[in-house]
Amino acid sequence: METENVKDKKVHQGLNVSKIRRYEDIKQEDLAEKLGVSQQFISQLEQQREIGRDYLVKIAAILKVAPEVIENMEETPVSVVIENNNFENGGIGYIGEVNELNQHPVEKIIELTRENTSLYERMLANEKEKVTLLEKLLNEKK
Repeated sequence: METENVKDKKVHQGLNVSKIRRYEDIKQEDLAEKLGVSQQFISQLEQQREIGRDYLVKIAAILKVAPEVIENMEETPVSVVIENNNFENGGIGYIGEVNELNQHPVEKIIELTRENTSLYERMLANEKEKVTLLEKLLNEKK
């Protein structure tokens, strides 16, 4: 019956483990070591829609969350879009390391907009300097 609930809901327990692990700044290798398994096992586990109860309880304890959080955290369209956007590298895809999660996407957009504005201002100043030099050259030739 519990299996049917997971299938009916948009729950992916492996992805939930991955989300919480990255949020807690724990690498797959570290989780594997604490769990007594290989990093490859953790990678495969994070791809499974359902995780066995025994591993689920152990992982929840390591990540310091209730097993029910991993079991019931539903995937929402907004979380999928945000997690699949790599704003750090300007591309769409796997979100990568946890450092990219520490900054909210809107904050990153604002930061990039400010940086872009600064670059345009510097470029405009350079163009004004060029125009001034060209005008000076033209006046000297007259």
